Amino acid sequence: MLITSRDNSLLRQARAVRDGKADHEIFVEGLRLCEEAFMSGLQIEAVIYSEEIVQKDRAAGLIAKINEFSTAKSAAVSEKLLASVSYTTTPQGIVLIARRPAHDESSFAAKQPRTPLIVVLHELNNPVNVGAILRAAEGAGVTGVIATLKTADPFSPKSLRGAMGSAFRMPVWTGMTFEQVIDWCRASKIRTVCADASGSRLYTEVDWAESAALIVGPESEGLALAELSAADESVRIPMQGATESLNVAVAAGIILFEAARQRAPK
Repeated sequence: MLITSRDNSLLRQARAVRDGKADHEIFVEGLRLCEEAFMSGLQIEAVIYSEEIVQKDRAAGLIAKINEFSTAKSAAVSEKLLASVSYTTTPQGIVLIARRPAHDESSFAAKQPRTPLIVVLHELNNPVNVGAILRAAEGAGVTGVIATLKTADPFSPKSLRGAMGSAFRMPVWTGMTFEQVIDWCRASKIRTVCADASGSRLYTEVDWAESAALIVGPESEGLALAELSAADESVRIPMQGATESLNVAVAAGIILFEAARQRAPK
């Protein structure tokens, strides 16, 4: 199908999803990320692509597979029309509208192994950090990510770009309060460990081979005292020089890969 009007219903739908106005759909842009979405088994509802990109073998192959293996709507548009939909300043040539992956408690819990390693993102407001942590989490063998209320949406376009496909594969649970997460971890016998610049122990001193949940807090102020007290313990990364703390995504990555080191088969 060729679309020539900016007011086309499919383009209106794409803009609504892009702007976060559709609860059950996500906006995926760019060839590599669209490939990741398709290979991860997301339910694709529509593919919109420029007339120029379909001339490239890699893009044409992806579009052909989507058309063959899904019931997605498929539409070609001009570069100008794609720009009216694109999340980025420069259109990436292809956009998918897909069903949001399951992000409820039951789906999340069902995917947890006997000894889970979970990351809790509490009120992180920067979607770039959320995406970066998701990417590091998958690389470190994390078994699931929980994003509390007021945390940037892990499935927003900017978070998805930072995660580079990890959000499609990682079990994610959203919408809980901090207190509800703590209660769930306690009921599930998962030790809760906060990352804090003044933590009582070094991050290397924790036994990450046991069931554990690493909790990271807001970029500007970190976790509140009451939140630190509610968890089982807090850990710090030793710092040198005048630097007091690290970017939350960097800190999470350091701790998670220590956990991965400890959990690796001996």
